[in-house]
Amino acid sequence: MRRHIRESDGNEVLFVARVDSDAMVCEATAAAHGHRSAVPAPPGHTERGDIVIHNHPTGGLTPSQADIQVAASLAAGGIGSFIVDNEVESLYVIVEPVKQRASRQLDVQRLCETLAPGGELSRIYKGFEPRDSQLQMLTAVAEAFNHGRIAVLEAGTGTGKSFAYLVPAIQWAGQNEERVVISTATINLQQQLVEKDIPQVQKMLGSRERAVLVKGRGNYLCRLRLNEVIEEAGLFDERLEDLHALRAWAESSAGGSRSELPFMVGDTLWSRVNSDADACTGMRCREQQNCFVLRARREAAAARILVVNHHLLFSDLALRVRGVGFEQAAVLPPFQRLIFDEAHTIENSATSFFSRSFSRFSVAKLCGRLYRTTRQRSHGLALQLQRLSADQQSWQELPQRVDAVTAGAETLNQLTLSLLDSGKGSLRLTEALPASVCGPLFAELAELQSRVLALVDYLALRIRSLTEEDQERPEVYEARQILRRLEDIAALCRQMRDYADQPATVYWVERRAASGTAFVRLIASPVEIGPVMVEAVYDPFETVIFTSATLTVNARFDFWAKRVGLDGDDPERVILQSFPSPYRFEHQVLLAVAQDAPAPQDSGYLGYVSEFVTELLTLSEGSALVLFTSYGMLDAVFAVVKPHLEAHGLTVLRQGDDDRARLLNAFTADAASVLFATDSFWEGIDAPGQTLRVVVLCRLPFRVPTDPVLQARMDLIQSRGGSPFAELSLPEAVIRLRQGFGRLMRRADDRGVVAVTDSRILSKPYGAVFLNSLPQTARSFKSSRPLLADVENFLFP
Repeated sequence: MRRHIRESDGNEVLFVARVDSDAMVCEATAAAHGHRSAVPAPPGHTERGDIVIHNHPTGGLTPSQADIQVAASLAAGGIGSFIVDNEVESLYVIVEPVKQRASRQLDVQRLCETLAPGGELSRIYKGFEPRDSQLQMLTAVAEAFNHGRIAVLEAGTGTGKSFAYLVPAIQWAGQNEERVVISTATINLQQQLVEKDIPQVQKMLGSRERAVLVKGRGNYLCRLRLNEVIEEAGLFDERLEDLHALRAWAESSAGGSRSELPFMVGDTLWSRVNSDADACTGMRCREQQNCFVLRARREAAAARILVVNHHLLFSDLALRVRGVGFEQAAVLPPFQRLIFDEAHTIENSATSFFSRSFSRFSVAKLCGRLYRTTRQRSHGLALQLQRLSADQQSWQELPQRVDAVTAGAETLNQLTLSLLDSGKGSLRLTEALPASVCGPLFAELAELQSRVLALVDYLALRIRSLTEEDQERPEVYEARQILRRLEDIAALCRQMRDYADQPATVYWVERRAASGTAFVRLIASPVEIGPVMVEAVYDPFETVIFTSATLTVNARFDFWAKRVGLDGDDPERVILQSFPSPYRFEHQVLLAVAQDAPAPQDSGYLGYVSEFVTELLTLSEGSALVLFTSYGMLDAVFAVVKPHLEAHGLTVLRQGDDDRARLLNAFTADAASVLFATDSFWEGIDAPGQTLRVVVLCRLPFRVPTDPVLQARMDLIQSRGGSPFAELSLPEAVIRLRQGFGRLMRRADDRGVVAVTDSRILSKPYGAVFLNSLPQTARSFKSSRPLLADVENFLFP
C-alpha cells in the first residue's frame, strides 16, 4: 500500500481489502487513484465483507463529509471503510465490515408443520383447510433457499402460494439476517401481502422481521421542487392554492406519499413537484434531512422483507447492471434472495425497463431544468451556475442553445407524426422502410444529436471552469446528471440511425397522446431479455423464485422458460414444478363454446357476439365480466348491448368510463352489474362470490402482430428456422386466455360459467392447445340455443 501511494506522488489511493478468519487485512488491491484531496470510489469492485481503505495525504485521519457519505453507502452492502496515513501506520475506522458467516439452512419439516393440520395456521385461521399442493410448494421454496436454486413454480388458483413462499422467506431472513425482495405485478397483491399475509405469517412464526412496501420515487413529494414551483408561480396563478396546500400537508406528513394526500392533486401538477431522478441530488440536497424519498429508503434499509412491483425492481436491477453493482444500494438496498410473484408478466416488465426512450416532452423537461422562462423571468440550474462563474459573458449563448435543442426535438416530433399519419400507431426501423421515410427521419435525428451535444459541450466547459469547491455544490451535481441524460438521448439518436448494426435491439417509434396532444416516443428495446436476465438476476442472486398460476402451456414450461432465458439451463439449479389447484373445477365451472359463432374476421361476427352476450347476460341476471382484445370491438358491442341490459335492470359498466379502482368497486358492490373491459382486466381482478358468475371471452387473445417488439421477436424466431406462430403468438395467447379464465374461480365455493365466443378454439387445430391448457371443467360445445339452455341449467340447477 505504501508503494502504491509513493508511486501516486503521495496522492489519495483507494484500496479494496479482504480480511482473513482472524479479521486481519490479508490482501489489498489498488482500485482507483485521485489527487491530494479526493479519490473516486468506483462501484463493482467490492463484495460483502470487504473493506475500502483510502489514505489522507495530510496525515489527519478525520473523515470528511464525502468520506462519511461514501462509507454509509458502502455499509448498506456490508462493506467496511477505513482511512490511513501515507505511511499506512495510523488507522481510522469509519465503518466495520460485516463478518461473513455460513448460512443456516431451513428446517423444511418444521416449516411444513406450520401449514399442516394442528399447526400454527390452523390455530389462528378459522376457515383453515389443509392443502397438499401448498405444502409441496413450501417444500420447493425452502429447498431453493437452502441450496441456492432457481425455482419456477406454477401454483393453481387456491393453492395458497403467498403463504407457501412467505413462510420460508421470512424464516430465512430472520435466521440468516439476509434481505429478501418480493416482487409482484399489481398493487392489489402488494397490499394483500403487506397488510394481511405477511403479518399473519409473522404471527405464525413468532417473527419480528420488518416488512416494508417500497414505492417508486415518483410517488413522493419533493420539497425542493415544490418550493421552486411556488417561487416561480405568479400571484394569480391558479395552481397557487393547491401548491400552498401541498406545502402545509408536507409539514405534517410522515411519509410524503401521494396516496396519503387528503385532497386530489392532478397528474400534471404532481409531475412538477414529485421526486424525480433527473432532478435529485441525493445526499447533497439542502432538504436531505427532510427528504421523503431518503426517509423511505432508510425504512427499506432497516427492513429484511421488501415488497415491490416488477417495474421498480427492474429499475433497480438496471442501475446495478449499468455500474452500481449488487453489493450497494441502488433504488433498493442490497439484497440476496428474490421472489417474483405474478411471474407470467416478467418479459413485459423487463422489456420495459431495459428499454431506452425519449420524446419532445422528456427533452423539454431536461432543458427546462437547465433554463426556462416564466412571465418574463428566467429560472434554471444554468443560471445558478452562471452566478458562480468568473466569466459571466461566456454564458450569453445559453438561452439560444437550449432553445435550439427543444426546437430540434419539436421538429423531429412533427416529422415523425407525419410519417405515422397513415393511421399507424407505431413504426419499426427496418431495411424495408423506403428512403422517403428514412432520409428525413435520419436527418432530423442527426440534427437533434448535433444540437444536444453542442449544448452538453457548452455547459460542460463552463462547469469545468468553476472552482473545485463550487464543483461540489448540489446544483452542479444535478446539472451533470442532466447533461449525462442529454448525452444518452444523443447516443440514442445515433443508434437509431445505425439500427442495422445492432440486431439485438429493436428501434421503433410510437404515437402517444397527452392532454389530447399527439406526440411520438422514440424507443430502443431488447429483442430478447434472456441475456439481461442472466446478468441481472440469475448470476448475482443465489435464490430466485418465480411463481404464478399461469406459467405452462399444454402442461409444459418450455415457452415461458425460453422467453426469460432459462431454457437449457443447469437442471441441478433450475427446478420446474407445477402444483394443481385444490378447487373442483369439473363440478364448479362450465366451459361453454358456441359452435355456430362466425369466424372473427366474418362481417357478421360483431352482430353475433352482441346478440349472444345480450341473451347470456340477461339469462344470468348480470354478475358478468365481458373481456375483449380491442377497444374498438368493446365499444361496438357495448353500444348495442347496454340498452337491452339496462332495460332488464342491470348496471352496465365500461372500462374507461371511470378509473380502474372505482370501476372495480362499483362492479364488486353490485351483483346485478356487468363490466365490459379489455387489456389489463384480463388479469388481476379478484371478484369472488355472487359478484362474478359469468366470464365471457369474446376472442382468443392473440396479440396484434403490428407491435414492433413482437415483430422483431417473430423475425428472430423465423431467422432461426422456427415458427413464430407456434413458438410465440400461440403460447402467449394461451397464457393470456388462462388469465382471463382465472377471473372466475377465486374461492373454493365459487361457481360459474366461462363462455368463449371465438369458434376457432374448436375449429382450428391449435384450439386443442388452448383447451388442454385449461383446468378440467364441465363442458358444453353446442350451437347457441342449446348452449344457453345448458348455461341456465348450470347456473340455476
